[in-house]
Amino acid sequence: MPPSLDAPTVRTWCRLALAALGRAREEIDAINVYPVADGDTGTNLFLTVESAAQSVEAVFDAHAAADPVVGPTLPEAFRAMSHGALIGARGNSGTILAQLLRGMNEPLTAGTVPDAAALRRALRSAADSAYEAVAHPAEGTMLTVASAAATAAEASPDGLAEVVRAAHNGARAALAATPGQLGVLRNAGVVDAGGLGLVAVLAALSDAVTGDSPTGTATAPGAGTTFHTTPFPATSADSVAAFDVPGDCRAVGGPAFEVIYLLEAPAAAVPVLRDRLDGLGDSLVVVGGDGLWNVHVHVDDVGAAIEAGIEAGRPYRIRVTHFGEQVRRTAERHERAVVALVGGDGMAQLCAQAGATVIAVRPGEQPASGEIAAAIRRARAREVILLPNDTELRHAAGAAVEQARGDGVRVALIPTRSAVQGIAALAVHDPSRRFDEDVVAMTSAAGATHYAEVAVAERESWTMAGVCQAGDVLGLIDGDVAVIGADVADTAVHVLDRMLAAGGEMVTLVLGAAAPSGLAARLESHVRDSHLAVDTVTYDGGQGDCPLLIGVE
Repeated sequence: MPPSLDAPTVRTWCRLALAALGRAREEIDAINVYPVADGDTGTNLFLTVESAAQSVEAVFDAHAAADPVVGPTLPEAFRAMSHGALIGARGNSGTILAQLLRGMNEPLTAGTVPDAAALRRALRSAADSAYEAVAHPAEGTMLTVASAAATAAEASPDGLAEVVRAAHNGARAALAATPGQLGVLRNAGVVDAGGLGLVAVLAALSDAVTGDSPTGTATAPGAGTTFHTTPFPATSADSVAAFDVPGDCRAVGGPAFEVIYLLEAPAAAVPVLRDRLDGLGDSLVVVGGDGLWNVHVHVDDVGAAIEAGIEAGRPYRIRVTHFGEQVRRTAERHERAVVALVGGDGMAQLCAQAGATVIAVRPGEQPASGEIAAAIRRARAREVILLPNDTELRHAAGAAVEQARGDGVRVALIPTRSAVQGIAALAVHDPSRRFDEDVVAMTSAAGATHYAEVAVAERESWTMAGVCQAGDVLGLIDGDVAVIGADVADTAVHVLDRMLAAGGEMVTLVLGAAAPSGLAARLESHVRDSHLAVDTVTYDGGQGDCPLLIGVE
């Protein structure tokens, strides 16, 4: 396939960028020393791109429901991507990334299918708009990396493939030079964390356009370049104070709070808002347009920052973070780990992105307790939460817990009986809480999730729903056969209706390797049409033992 930039390419870009940031998240968090050493840049970028990807998927789903043949246009897909990033932007880096994407909008969506010249203009527009959005831009940051990517693209030969590869290479070179531009990076021996995340996003764009790495695994954020990424010693105030942090962004002695909110306001109100917030604190970034803005600032007076938003328009989704608490959480982050037993490559990747240490479980091959105990040791944490995700693995998991406790590790076993319960538990995992509180919250989330699976009978047998024959499709709810059918999709619909008859707010679908084509679309449509106010999320689990797992919360 020749290089192209269309709606499916945007969708692929989102997926590859999300996967790349998921793999690099912990590394990026570890080198986050500027503008504040709070260890969350990788997480913020991941959450921002996740919001962008969800918006793009929603556009594709809407078109598929209306007409399976006609998909969204490039303007529809890219505007969804940039809008999703705007409303989901987290932290300084995520807010800047949202503006970079917004800056690409007009050059890419105006007129015909974009060519190399349009992509060059888009990259330059992205860099320029990001600089304008930051009140006091500093060199040696992701702004520098974005500008270098645009410059390299402008000097590249014609052709979409040449432009995206040049942009990626230019960004990598600029990233390697960031320690020479910021004293805080040089003293810590790291490159800029936001810049590293942007390189990952541009690598994903290159792969999506050229098809060089269709699985999203070939291009790592810093592929081809060795970066010294010594973690920042978050618990040492002396180390922080020794850093030479230029400009208005200080790791120590700066404002105590980060304030972020979405703001509905006319464009005329934004300059006044920017002036007022600039006088209150630093690290000010205001991005957006068309009446919707994402505001990010570091201040001591939280109330004044929010009042400024109220005077400008209507602020909502207000998030306030105390940097002292954030640094404390960063210091404790590696004291606790989650170990999850999962089947299927997709589920393994999903749990790993959520921060879990994964033990792969193959159909018919149960891991021994010694293998599970070894994984607990590999987590290198003082406290470990173990998710077996299968009733048949609980005995081996329990024995592994006893072995690990003998090694001095504090371990808690949460009795998850299905991968969907494990997903629910991981969703509420918070390492900043006390260990017991975290275990209780995760156990409660897992227990509140009813689980089901749709499987194919291997032989004739008696069940709670009657006699089944080999080849029949079985719908098991909370471990018991409740439905016997002949078709995976029909059986899944019956299972969903039974589960949702008792109520529910969220349905989770995990597709197995043998899931029939169109299964997810049919089930999502059924839930949307038959069960109002119930949301659905779908994952490609890749498990080989059953075509479908279902969770209802």
